[in-house]
Amino acid sequence: MMRPDVCAAGEEVFRREADAFLASLPAGWQERWRRAVRQAAAGDGRALAEVRRSRNGMPPLPEGVRAVRIAPRMMLYVPAAPSASVTSVVPVSSAAHAASASGPLPLLVYFHGGGWVLGGIGSCARFCAELAAAGHVLVLAADYRLAPEHPFPQGLDDCMRAVETALRRASEWGGSPERVSVGGDSSGGNLALAVALRRRAEGLPPLRSLVLFYPVVTARADGSASWKRYGQGAALDGTLMETFSLAYASGREEFPLVSPAAASDAELAGLPPLLLVAAGRDILRDQGEAFAERLLRLGVAAGRDILRDQGEAFAERLLRLGVAVRREELTGAVHLFVTVPGQERAFRRAVALAREFLAG
Repeated sequence: MMRPDVCAAGEEVFRREADAFLASLPAGWQERWRRAVRQAAAGDGRALAEVRRSRNGMPPLPEGVRAVRIAPRMMLYVPAAPSASVTSVVPVSSAAHAASASGPLPLLVYFHGGGWVLGGIGSCARFCAELAAAGHVLVLAADYRLAPEHPFPQGLDDCMRAVETALRRASEWGGSPERVSVGGDSSGGNLALAVALRRRAEGLPPLRSLVLFYPVVTARADGSASWKRYGQGAALDGTLMETFSLAYASGREEFPLVSPAAASDAELAGLPPLLLVAAGRDILRDQGEAFAERLLRLGVAAGRDILRDQGEAFAERLLRLGVAVRREELTGAVHLFVTVPGQERAFRRAVALAREFLAG
């Protein structure tokens, strides 16, 4: 556990950064996005296309990582050899050699967020590259078809194929099929969970683990305290989330592959070890908390780092269950800290948590 004074100081930093981030966002942006999605659903996709272009620029690569274009919808991020110069794209053989010099590496297949409607490889590129550079991890950023043009299950189908590609080619890239995990933020975390549930239903081998950042586990307004408190003005408004869900789910919000919290206990008990990182000021906070507690009751090895004050009782309960608990009191963080620059400390913490979890 962190000392209270350290926790309080950290909390203030996260809150200040999040407040500055929120203040920097243009007025009315969520309403404009909501209208663009609704217009696209009605057949006019021009406004949504512009929003998508603004969200998917490719950032520069950090030192210590290389990027390999595996396919039009897949980018592999690989730790670079110490003596190698970093370029934007390198041959697979060169990247695999650098990765495999110290033995097979963990491989994380990562799905971007954006309400199943926005985003792409570019929107999660910074996180994927930083994780590869910092953690000696292979990261495969996988794009997928977007709603409302391609509603459920089309995006999920693409994610399933990306995982199969990773399993088939992991050794070629310097990894191992036995060390393939899946992850994502927000709707990407939802898709990662859906992949794990669908693989189990289809009798496919389990994945190594799940790495989830503020995932959508209930694709509708959940009526929770966090939904009510942070439903407006905290980086993800409730009305925008409902518009996203309607565009993607098309009336199937209670289907377990759309809302993993709707899965049966038997289905959830088969999930692999899981890390869930949540933001304190987020409409999705409480549904993620309830989901993680349910997994713990079912015996899933869920390590849960909550970016808020979770309380000593919950942490002590996890410890009694033998779960490795790392308690973070980053109470002020808001949605989007993984993919949208502006909450640097929360972003760095997310990279560190994923690195340490995947190394286990």
